[in-house]
Order: sequence, then C-alpha cells, then structure tokens
Amino acid sequence: EVHLVESGGGLVQAGGSLRLSCAASGFNFDDWTIGWFRRAPGKEREGVSCIDNSDGNTYYVDSVKGRFTISSDKAKNTVYLQMNNLRPEDTAVYYCAADSGRGSSWYLRHAEVYDYWGQGTQVTVSS
Repeated sequence: EVHLVESGGGLVQAGGSLRLSCAASGFNFDDWTIGWFRRAPGKEREGVSCIDNSDGNTYYVDSVKGRFTISSDKAKNTVYLQMNNLRPEDTAVYYCAADSGRGSSWYLRHAEVYDYWGQGTQVTVSS
C-alpha cells in the first residue's frame, strides 16, 4: 500500500525558511517522480516542484525558482522541499504526490496524472 506523509509545515515570517518532508513507502521510490503541489485559499492547486528519482532531474514553477530546492534521499525514501525567502503568497496547504512516469515541467501543470497523494501540510507566511 502506498503512503505519502508530509511534515514540516508551520508559521513563519516573511523572509524565513521551512523544510517540508515527504516520506514515501509502498512503491519503487528510486524510479518514480515526486511532486510538490500547493493550494491557497480561493485559488486553484498549483504545481511547485517535482523531481524524477530515476535521473535526478528537477523542475520548478517560475514563482519559486531561486528560493525553493527539491531534493531526494533514496536511503530514507524521502523527498524534501527547502523553502527559503518565503513570501506571504506562499501561504497554502502543500501536498506531495507520486507517479511512476518521468518527471518534466509538464508534470507540474498536470496534477491529475499523479497516482498517489499525501494529506498535506499547512504553510503560513506572515507579513
């Protein structure tokens, strides 16, 4: 059974940092693509970043480039999202998702292809 468990969310002031974790189990982590998505109140779900564990390629939405870094620890079956220089507009529930396909920028725009989702973790950035 596939499980994705996010952690690391919280309340932080603008300019601060958080690191989100997505602990995965129940599938071949080394070959799958893991994505981070977020949904802010009143807004549509947005792809933030994804990593293709088969080749290590990473992808980001323009609004987080240079501030967020996605990484993968295959020994721990965990994907991280390091978020620096946080802004109030980053406030959202963040979800990780897993899919057996190859990662790409297309994968950030098509959340519907991901097979499995975590329960989400709240990130709140105060101004």
